[in-house]
Amino acid sequence: MHHDTPFTPPHLQRGGMPRRTALATLAGLAAGVAAPFGAWAQATDRPVRLILPVSAGSGVDGLARAFGPSLGKSLGRPVVVENFPGAGGITGTSMIVKAPKDGAALGMVSNNHVVNPSVFKNIPYDAVDDITPITVIGATPFVLVAHPSVAARNVQELIMLAKAQPGTLNYGSSGNGTILHLAAEMFVHEAQVDIKHIPYRGMGPLTADVLGGQIQLAFIAVAVAVPHLKAGTLKAIGLSSTTRSALLPDLPTIAEQGLPQYALDGWVALVGPAGLPKAESDRIYQAVRATLSVPEARDALLAQGYQLQGTTPEATTAFFRAEVVRMAKLVKQSGLKID
Repeated sequence: MHHDTPFTPPHLQRGGMPRRTALATLAGLAAGVAAPFGAWAQATDRPVRLILPVSAGSGVDGLARAFGPSLGKSLGRPVVVENFPGAGGITGTSMIVKAPKDGAALGMVSNNHVVNPSVFKNIPYDAVDDITPITVIGATPFVLVAHPSVAARNVQELIMLAKAQPGTLNYGSSGNGTILHLAAEMFVHEAQVDIKHIPYRGMGPLTADVLGGQIQLAFIAVAVAVPHLKAGTLKAIGLSSTTRSALLPDLPTIAEQGLPQYALDGWVALVGPAGLPKAESDRIYQAVRATLSVPEARDALLAQGYQLQGTTPEATTAFFRAEVVRMAKLVKQSGLKID
């Protein structure tokens, strides 16, 4: 974990603007060019810090490291991934919020960003107003998996089993208040069944215990599930998204199997601090769009089960606001509270 000193552009440093930069700026003004605030950032090879509020080895981390090199080429600057996990993502997100407003530091967040306001008290930032949403890069479904010992092969059989034996089945999650917890709570609510929750500290221990049979059910990322499904060490019950996954084309969605209101994807978005100038936000957005067409980056994301999106900054902001409201409703239904 690297705690770099936040970068301050020369024109904000004490002592004024370097002569070379001043001359370049004067030349631009003389030519009548209204350069965007981020033009200085484009003119340097100093790396862009990509702050992740998650640990190394997580799904978001894997996407960032697969996507980062190609994004750096599109931006014209190398991208350096920095992990700041802790407090359900609040630690790292606080650093994104406080980052320079010049594109020198960006953040990559996922569903937990819009869940946290309803789960944790006294978060030191607003999940929408204190950031600049730039684009949702992609979304991936979760798979409801079961240990082979569970006597159910699909959603309807699982519902029948759970209703016949209320309170005896259990499911694991990657932690209280995580999106995998809420994915299961949404299922419990929609199916009107009684299934016990067992929280874990991360995807690794959760997957290990569902494989070992210590827990019976779990929602896990589609890319994590595929090898275990192929090996027969887990069985798939249904997919969380409204459309099927290219990685598991024969697996029906949960909505297809009798719970039509069920819909939840895992998504990853690129954000900046609040106050990032629109010209800079738009430039970064265009760089992401260009990166999504690069075969290496596109194929890496598709291999992890992501459907590419690249939403506009305006659409991303609207999406964030809607998700904060939707997750608040889901958290209330679950009765979840974390101090």
